[in-house]
Amino acid sequence: MTQPIDDLHTVRDYLRYVSSQFAASPLFFGHGTDNVWDEAVQLVMRSLHLPMENNTLFLDARLTREERSLILERARRRVEERIPLAYLLGEAWFMGMPFFVDERVLVPRSPIGELLQSGLQPWLGDKPVGRVLDLCTGSGCIGIAAATVFDEAEVDLSDISADALAVAVSNIEFHEVGDRVRAIQSDLFENLQGRYDVILSNPPYVDAQDLSTMPEEFHHEPELGLAAGCDGLDIAHRILAQAADFLTPGGLLIVEVGNSWVALDAAYPDLPLTWLEFEQGGDGVFLLTAEDLSAWRARNS
Repeated sequence: MTQPIDDLHTVRDYLRYVSSQFAASPLFFGHGTDNVWDEAVQLVMRSLHLPMENNTLFLDARLTREERSLILERARRRVEERIPLAYLLGEAWFMGMPFFVDERVLVPRSPIGELLQSGLQPWLGDKPVGRVLDLCTGSGCIGIAAATVFDEAEVDLSDISADALAVAVSNIEFHEVGDRVRAIQSDLFENLQGRYDVILSNPPYVDAQDLSTMPEEFHHEPELGLAAGCDGLDIAHRILAQAADFLTPGGLLIVEVGNSWVALDAAYPDLPLTWLEFEQGGDGVFLLTAEDLSAWRARNS
């Protein structure tokens, strides 16, 4: 009996075959793509180090046996083990930039990237940005992307996980931003000093119920980066309690809490949370100014 590796030879063959395998499997798409075709294109093209767009020139190119074997093995593991594609490839894209990822960090997918592409406007106004904090940084993608937007700012990438910070450091080196971006191991603000013009955070925010019912793909991600107690707000509460002490006048706090936004909104009825909207998808991200945080804390002290 012949095997697929003997029958399939071109890029086009493997795009079709992998698409068919994915379509016949109960996969969940939530780590960079949202459909069978895009997932297949990313697996095949990036396994071959080819572009995902403007790639028609390569469709009828024949693959070596080693290349064919690699694609088939990655497709098999995606289907049978339900491993997120980013882990199989060792890379994920955020704000149009590639980042190293593995199972020590969450796969980048935060809508905060869309905010950064707009330079945090209109909320930032004409405030200069000299220091940025990426709190609970994981792979470092948000902070490193911020460093490319605010190209004179110093950026701190903070995380409690030494494993995550090792990945973040590799991304600092890859993007050659080590002169302005540094990684700091810290339990939230514990080891941080000074004030920041912008604090960005995609902390753990998955509540206990969502954690227990998540698709298999999410269970390959570190639970430390996902779980945040019964209501998903264990970390958000701590951020709100301390952030005012680390923001400059006019500074911004931007935090993603995903599906836990309803619980957060109910928990803080007197906090003027601005819930942001996104054209490219995503929700559950709030914005607060330093002044609003300070005033709220004064009222509740």
